[in-house]
Amino acid sequence: MRIIATGLQFPEGPIARPDGSVLLVEIARETLSRVTPDGRVEVVAEIPGGPNGAAIGPDGRVYVCNNGGFTWLRENGTIRPTGTPASYAGGSIEVVDPATGRIERLYEACDGRRLCGPNDLVFDGTGGFWFSDLGKRREREMDYGAIYWARADGSEIREVVHGMLTTNGIGLSPDGLTLYAAETITGRLWAWDVTAPGELRKRPWPALHGATLAAAAGGTVRLDSLAVTQSGKVCVAALDRCAVVVIDPATGAIDYVNAPDMMVTNICFGGPDRRTAYVTLSHEGRLAALNWLEPGLVLAHGG
Repeated sequence: MRIIATGLQFPEGPIARPDGSVLLVEIARETLSRVTPDGRVEVVAEIPGGPNGAAIGPDGRVYVCNNGGFTWLRENGTIRPTGTPASYAGGSIEVVDPATGRIERLYEACDGRRLCGPNDLVFDGTGGFWFSDLGKRREREMDYGAIYWARADGSEIREVVHGMLTTNGIGLSPDGLTLYAAETITGRLWAWDVTAPGELRKRPWPALHGATLAAAAGGTVRLDSLAVTQSGKVCVAALDRCAVVVIDPATGAIDYVNAPDMMVTNICFGGPDRRTAYVTLSHEGRLAALNWLEPGLVLAHGG
């Protein structure tokens, strides 16, 4: 593992670019930033609130989940989120033109209900994208998490799953027929069959969330955002486990790739052969890179 950049303010949502740079959000800095191959950090756009997961859309722009913001604890050169700020006004989906930094708000509500804390997203290649909503925590209560599907042109958004506990990383299988979502607090990876754009086959009660349990990390492992490999393995950042959890949905087998940070939050694949894994080490504000055992999945619109 090699450290590409330091001094980042809680990095998340990495996107590997063909020129060797990595786009990512800095949640505490409230920016979309670019890390160059030599480690320089450039601000692409300022995004008020809490820019979180990010992905390249069909128009080449960067689609960003905005969780609405956090309060932060900074100590001994580290940073971590602690709660919801007084300025919180809801979550949203933003779109950024990486050439100009211009920001457009695409969605902030669904069926008259405000989005709470959009967290991660993945495009399906049909003109739409799936995204997770973690919800927000308050002093003595918290929101249920949800999964939404929306069109990239802003014409439609629908709630597909609701009632999860802190829905976080989201991804699609190589054939696009299985949707995966990581649940942070429970440390579980859930799976659904995708039957059409924005539609899932749900298992009957008593199946939780209508989903199939793909894997349970066990212990006190909290799962964050994820990426999928070319062979279909799901690689999930595992926060205070100081690792990326590698899950084989076909067998339920779990392995760990260690990463030196107390809040490992996300992973993406890049490089000429997609065998370079970029990992956000958010507690200490670093971006790391390491050689992976197999190529990452080719995403719908690049990145």
